Amino acid sequence: MTTLSLAQRTKLPDALRVLLAEYPRTGWESDPGFDGLIRFWLDRHLMFRRLMAEMRAGTEDLLDRNTAPDRYVAMVSRYGAMFVNGLHEHHTIEDTYYFPKLATKDVRITKGFDILDKDHHDIDAFLAAFVDRANEVIGSKADRDALQNVAGAFQADLIKLEGLLDRHLIDEEELIVPVILRYGSADLG
Repeated sequence: MTTLSLAQRTKLPDALRVLLAEYPRTGWESDPGFDGLIRFWLDRHLMFRRLMAEMRAGTEDLLDRNTAPDRYVAMVSRYGAMFVNGLHEHHTIEDTYYFPKLATKDVRITKGFDILDKDHHDIDAFLAAFVDRANEVIGSKADRDALQNVAGAFQADLIKLEGLLDRHLIDEEELIVPVILRYGSADLG
C-alpha cells in the first residue's frame, strides 16, 4: 500500500493512476490532445524545478566560495521571490479553478485531487520555512562566516523542499495530463 502523505509516498496509488496506464508519459507529446494548456502547465512545473536547481547550484557555489556574497544574496532574493510567489499563484489557481473541474471528469481519480490539494497545504509549511531561511541568508550578507553557516542550512532545506516538490509535481502531472488528454480542455479555459 502506498502512503498518501507527500513526505512519505513514492507515487500515487495505482487506483489513481488508471488514466496514466492508458496515457503513459512517453506518449503525451505525440497525442493529438497535447494542447496549449498542457504545455503551459508543464512549462510552469519546469520553471519551478529550474528555480530550485538554480538556487541549489548558487548555494553550492557560495559554500565552495566560488561566488561573492552580494551576488549570492541577490540570486536568493530574486529567484526565491519568483519561486514562492509563482508557486503560491499556481497552487491557488489549481485549488480554486482547475482541480474542482478536473475532479468531476472521472470519478475513479477524484480522490487524487484531494491528495494534491493536501500536498499544497503541506508545501505551504515548507515554503514558510523557506522564506524564513532565505531572509536569514539575506540578513547575513555582511558577515561571510555567518552567511556560510546560514547558507549550509538553507541548502539542506532546499534539498528537502526540492524532493517534496518534485514528488508532488510528478504526481500532479501524472494525474492531470491523462485527464486532459482523455477528456479535453475546452471547458478549462
